[in-house]
Amino acid sequence: MRPEAGGHGGATNGSGTSASGSPDQSGGGGGRWRRGRRLAALTRLLTSRPGELISLSQFSGVLDAAKSTISEDLTTIKEGLEERGLGRVETVAGAAGGVVFHPTVSAASGDEIVEELCARLQSPDRILPGGFLYMTDLVFSPYWAGRLGEIIAGLYAPAEPQFVVTVETKGIPLALFSAQAMNLPLVVARRDARATEGPAVSITFVSGTTGRIQAMSLPRRSLPAGARVLVVDDFMKAGGTARGVVELMREFEAQVVGLAVLMETAQPEKKMVEDYISFTVLHEVDEAARRAVVTPGSWKKAVPTRSR
Repeated sequence: MRPEAGGHGGATNGSGTSASGSPDQSGGGGGRWRRGRRLAALTRLLTSRPGELISLSQFSGVLDAAKSTISEDLTTIKEGLEERGLGRVETVAGAAGGVVFHPTVSAASGDEIVEELCARLQSPDRILPGGFLYMTDLVFSPYWAGRLGEIIAGLYAPAEPQFVVTVETKGIPLALFSAQAMNLPLVVARRDARATEGPAVSITFVSGTTGRIQAMSLPRRSLPAGARVLVVDDFMKAGGTARGVVELMREFEAQVVGLAVLMETAQPEKKMVEDYISFTVLHEVDEAARRAVVTPGSWKKAVPTRSR
């Protein structure tokens, strides 16, 4: 939305009255903002704090506008965002109420994002010696991690996770943006315990990629007993690491409500975990022919809501 200028524009007439007949709250200097500018500021404030309850008083204080005016503006923003599939605005009633912005990505937009991601991953320039595929730049890209994190939030928010859990290191960006989109804490399991984090729970698991026994640990203070967790990672071959995380969560008596990965391999077809989604599937990397085959994964698979 563009700010109005020069005392006239689409929302006001020459007498300083808005098109709807209400007074134009423009003012000068430190006075109240015109509606176009206020809507722009409100949208920015709301979308920059996803998953967080913001009271009308907070908006009113920042924008120097009455709560009734803010409420009308938020209704306009809500309709605009939801109509375009850009997010959902939830109103919480009561003295301690306010509004919460939940990022969402429409199915059509999600398809475009994942298709473009597959196209980038299939670039011959990404093929490395040994038949590996370079994807670090995409994994650590705020744009890709942010957009995919919003999709994950839209899919798994109904399951009401309380924490997002990942394994160091490449899974951290996607997990962090997923946590941000749902306003949840991020918990990172490490390959070894660190004295600076206090007592830890450690397990061993078999890596699905190398077949070797590896270790994974998490400080005891990271999760309360009975926590609902969403596991997010960057890559899955046989699913050994993902299963290791699930087993680690059992040590904390935590409930895994979902598992999402950026990429899985087509083989082996049978993974060591179930009930997961992937954004992309790696079918083949032909180093000699400089060809990689990557297709969309199961990211649109339905996710169950929390049972009451």
